[in-house]
Amino acid sequence: MASTSSAAARTRTRIQTAALAVGAVFVLVGILGFIPGITSDYDTMSFAGHHSEAKLLGIFQVSILHNIVHLLFGAAAFVLAKTVSGARMYLIAGGAIYLVLWLYGLIVGQDSSANFVPLNTADDWLHLVLGLGMIGLGLALSPKSVRR
Repeated sequence: MASTSSAAARTRTRIQTAALAVGAVFVLVGILGFIPGITSDYDTMSFAGHHSEAKLLGIFQVSILHNIVHLLFGAAAFVLAKTVSGARMYLIAGGAIYLVLWLYGLIVGQDSSANFVPLNTADDWLHLVLGLGMIGLGLALSPKSVRR
């Protein structure tokens, strides 16, 4: 099996590697969100809603739902990055989702019951950077079409 996994690593494209790396970061963030000390005010974490005062790294407001979404988003990368088209879709569509989340965070008040994820200002701006970065990776690393 070692030769199979090393063969897969040799044939993995840059866009697949990027999608896997992004996915690994999401899984890591999802796990870290459940660790007291790395997540401050851990005892105030709620399942969902803006009432959770737990903050990953003392900056990013998180909830159980927020952490689960990160884990699932990361897992999606592991599934989709098996193909070049899947990796591209993960990065571009995922980036678009994060841009929508950025807009959602700007429009919905932090104390609103509609803020169910929850999101704070740091989350909002991180979502902008993630969205632009993921779309940029998806476009920049996509295979170029060959002109004849």
